[in-house]
Amino acid sequence: RRPQHTTTPATMAPAPAPAQDPRLSVIRGTIREVPNFPKDGILFQDITTTLLDPVAFGHCIELLYERYRDKGVDVVAGFEARGLIFGAPLSLRLKCAFVPLRKPKKLPGETIGEAYDLEYGSDRIEMHVGHVKEGDRVLLVDDLIATGGTMVAGIKLMKKVKAEIVEAACILELPLLKGKDKLVEHDVSLYTMVEKDVL
Repeated sequence: RRPQHTTTPATMAPAPAPAQDPRLSVIRGTIREVPNFPKDGILFQDITTTLLDPVAFGHCIELLYERYRDKGVDVVAGFEARGLIFGAPLSLRLKCAFVPLRKPKKLPGETIGEAYDLEYGSDRIEMHVGHVKEGDRVLLVDDLIATGGTMVAGIKLMKKVKAEIVEAACILELPLLKGKDKLVEHDVSLYTMVEKDVL
């Protein structure tokens, strides 16, 4: 028999890292940083400047569409305020329903909601009763995840109505604030386009 030639892992060439989608750097380049807002010591990540650039804004929607077009999404649920801006056009691309998740007393009909803690006090998100139904496959969309409190409230709200959560999606993540860890506790994965190590 001919001798078998094997290559040990130590001598194998490492697999090349996947090339980053060039659209991500375009999006990153449009996010403005505002120091000391809303209070001293905070470097605020302002995504409204992304909305000024139709190319970058379009990239955000297209990247989300490409990720979820084959995932059987029934409902895109967008968080007030900027999650509404990204969620609504995505729902049109996916040809599915859009449900706004609003602050209290913003919706005219009967609502169901979920409270969540803030640094000082608490807040609440609500949606109209019956707009997300049992068994619906829901994609949660917001512009940014920081501590994760708002997104977890959205997860709990969807579970109240026995919907299935496809994923949570944000344009920007601040990993140092560990919001993603809270989602893992609820068995929900997170997709983001840009990460920034700021507080």
